[in-house]
Amino acid sequence: MIVKPYIKDFEKLGFGMFVHFGLYSVLGKGEWALECLKVPAEEYALLPGRFNPKPEWARELAAAARGAGCRYITLTTRHHEGFSLYDTKGLSTYDAIHAACGRDLVREFVEACREQGILPFFYHTLLDWHEESYRTDFPAYLQYLRDSVELLCTNYGKIGGIWFDGMWDKPDADWEEDALYGMIRSHQPEAMIINNTGLSARGELGHIELDSVTFERGKPQPLNFEGVPKYVASEMCEIFADHWGYAREDLDYHSPAQMIQELAECRRYGANMLLNVGPMGDGSLRPMDAATLGIVGEWVDYYEEAIRAPRPSGIPVKNKEEDFLLKDGNNYYLFCFRLPMRADANVAQNEEADFSDQFELEDKITAITWMDNGETVAYEQAGSQVTVHTVPFSYGRNLVVRVAKIVSGQ
Repeated sequence: MIVKPYIKDFEKLGFGMFVHFGLYSVLGKGEWALECLKVPAEEYALLPGRFNPKPEWARELAAAARGAGCRYITLTTRHHEGFSLYDTKGLSTYDAIHAACGRDLVREFVEACREQGILPFFYHTLLDWHEESYRTDFPAYLQYLRDSVELLCTNYGKIGGIWFDGMWDKPDADWEEDALYGMIRSHQPEAMIINNTGLSARGELGHIELDSVTFERGKPQPLNFEGVPKYVASEMCEIFADHWGYAREDLDYHSPAQMIQELAECRRYGANMLLNVGPMGDGSLRPMDAATLGIVGEWVDYYEEAIRAPRPSGIPVKNKEEDFLLKDGNNYYLFCFRLPMRADANVAQNEEADFSDQFELEDKITAITWMDNGETVAYEQAGSQVTVHTVPFSYGRNLVVRVAKIVSGQ
């Protein structure tokens, strides 16, 4: 099996930010508004004249990602509406250079990422509602697509990868993937190439040049590499509410606790989590988005070591299906779910339950500590049988998922 080092490096990033930003952000009705709401073409054609993100939009975005613990950001350089955030160099006038802002927003994004030490990734649509050749001359469209992506590969320095989406729109068409991916490899040999398989085909392998499978809004699963010629990573993308792009009337928000649990669940299966935000028309984050990112970032601050390099251990926790172990060298990381806060019975639910975790480990344990406060965790080890006496949070704390670091002496 071929194992490419840059794919392993991608897995160690662990947590990234997805950003859906485009003309639809001005409209504020979601990224599929043009299609789903049947917005008249003449009305949508006015949006470039209103699209003028504030000068500091990219720096604020990158700083929010860094504060949340994200190591990379995937930006929609062109979504299905066909509008490009980058200078298309004459391929089209439907881009940011010809909009009210008159600026290359992708360049601003890349510069902001590098200031924060964050790796920039580019999302690029495969389907296109604006480009007529997509409907009338598909081979010509594919050349337009490759020329567009080549600009992203050659004008912004080294990038983390290209994230495609939309091939599911023409499942029986010849998308000329060899030519598209080959062009990317010629310019960015260590860029991750990802092609989203969508809601209907989560986790499916595809073309040999693809470097990661996707689990859109779905729980990742272990990958089966039997008979597979190349090792690939996995990534789950998730949204805060019901829309990827900004929708001002979408109030159906998930809790920060759910986002923390899903991040932990992704790492259980070795998958990265790509958590989406949909900036408003001026590039600002919705206050709820910014607040949720901040809370997730507090959790990452405590447990960052556990969500980067460690990989699935293959060791089941016998008595708790949700809890799991990751491994990195001689260290193990025990992720504990559903530990309550314990306090006076008048202010907290004090279930006198046994919260211990039990599993088998051949390595000899030398110490176990909680990563959030350094306190020692009691345990017994008899041969390979291990019991770890996990305990609830004390009054004043509840970190949703708690992680204990287990040091072994082999």
